[in-house]
Amino acid sequence: MVESTELSETSVQAARELRVAFSRLRRRLKESYDVEGLTPSQTSALSRLGRQGPASTSDLAAAERVRPQSMAATLSVLEERGLIRRDPDPGDGRRLLLSPTGAGLAFLDDKRRAGEEWLARSMQDRLTEPERRHLIEALALVERLVQP
Repeated sequence: MVESTELSETSVQAARELRVAFSRLRRRLKESYDVEGLTPSQTSALSRLGRQGPASTSDLAAAERVRPQSMAATLSVLEERGLIRRDPDPGDGRRLLLSPTGAGLAFLDDKRRAGEEWLARSMQDRLTEPERRHLIEALALVERLVQP
């Protein structure tokens, strides 16, 4: 790896184009699945619980950068829909931890599957086999960027 105090023109251009492409891809993936009437905040909170495991309302509020009162309203909708449950914290009986229910995990799995299917179909329809192989190679480089 070459270290320099000045950024090369190609580094700046690649960074900009990669950020824009990933932002567009993220938006398209979100459009590819039906969120069954959930708001982006509700979907984000449920996804975070699915990825990171049980958390308290205040922990989720901090992670999502919202007020605890706002998070409580978000979570109450998820609980009413049977997507999350509240359990006592084994380390502190005064706190409640939120976790996805079976229905919540199924929702997340369906969402991921729909996004992956849309993306695979788009690549199948829009890219040639050599282009898909090239994309796989390029993604290995992206993976190197995000390694610690």
